[in-house]
Amino acid sequence: MLLNIAIKNLLGARLRSFLNIFVTSLSFFIIIFISGMYDGMRQHAKHITIKTEISGGAYWHPNYDPLDPMSYEKSHSVIPSKINILIEKNKAVPILVSQATIYPNGRMIPVIMKGILPSQSILDIPVNKFIGHEEIHIPIVIGRGMAENAKLEVGDSFILRWLDSDKTYDANEATIVHIMDTENFKIDIGHIWLPLNSMRKMLAMENEASYVVFDTGIPIINEKEDWIHRDVNYLIQDIEAAIEADQPANIILFIILLALAAMGIFNAQVLSIFRRGKEIGTLIALGMTRSQVITLFTLEGTLVAFFAALMTIILFGPLLWWFSIYGIPLPIDYSEMGLIIAKRLIPIYSFKLIFNTTLLISIIVLIVSYIPSRKIAIMNPTDALRGKTIL
Repeated sequence: MLLNIAIKNLLGARLRSFLNIFVTSLSFFIIIFISGMYDGMRQHAKHITIKTEISGGAYWHPNYDPLDPMSYEKSHSVIPSKINILIEKNKAVPILVSQATIYPNGRMIPVIMKGILPSQSILDIPVNKFIGHEEIHIPIVIGRGMAENAKLEVGDSFILRWLDSDKTYDANEATIVHIMDTENFKIDIGHIWLPLNSMRKMLAMENEASYVVFDTGIPIINEKEDWIHRDVNYLIQDIEAAIEADQPANIILFIILLALAAMGIFNAQVLSIFRRGKEIGTLIALGMTRSQVITLFTLEGTLVAFFAALMTIILFGPLLWWFSIYGIPLPIDYSEMGLIIAKRLIPIYSFKLIFNTTLLISIIVLIVSYIPSRKIAIMNPTDALRGKTIL
């Protein structure tokens, strides 16, 4: 009975009910949409990073620190035998890292030089482009961003200078054989890629590497000497930190949206009690208990959340679906800001996200519907019939 009365009251309010439902529905939509964007950013960044530089994890030389170029000179050694077995089975790929300087068109550009096996297939880096260019003394693969910054094109040659293991500077001519398109700026900006064997000869570091990336599903090796195992969670912590740093702004937006929806429903309930005093007095005089009347008004507010969820599905559902299929084109390239974000962002709407959002908004709506309804408990039926209300 109370449910039928609550539905009739909402339908009778018309515009007021529609505005409350629409504002609450808009809160549903924006919260789900923005949360989906964050989840999409996180998943895309993880996917690209794992695909291009992490795979199943890595073993680092104990002195290797990718954020400290000064450590590169001392962060290389012969690969431990157990790890080397994985390389021989094509289940791991060694990478040698060193500092270098290139001189394109009379300019000096410091770079990170990395050597990798041209035959590897563990990382999504097109180093197989080295194959067929054996006549070039030092073939180079670079990313699109590096090419634009250095104003280089395929076929361009320049002087490459490096420091070998004997602390002696050497230089030779290098040639660009391929420019790769990658969304991972960490293997693009400031990086040049060489065939591993060529780089080992240049640096006089035979059979040495700075770190080894292994394929997914490979068990951890215990006998790895002093080399350090790094799992995927450790290697993507910078991505997690960057996204987490932006969460406060996201939370503030959520609070504002929830506050708008809650204020609309709260004001509607207060206005209903103020304008419907005679109705409340009549209901109590006809035998309805105060708790039933309170339940009725609370139920009306709760129905707002229910109808708002239905409106979100009907009105905004197709829009959310369209974004999840075709994505959202972004106006700028965020790789220059140190973020791995796709040029067309695909939001991800998980069941957990939708359930938690619906539950949170429903609880808030229930609370703000109940708070003003408590005033009914201290109303005198005769005063209510005369139009007097206590608020």
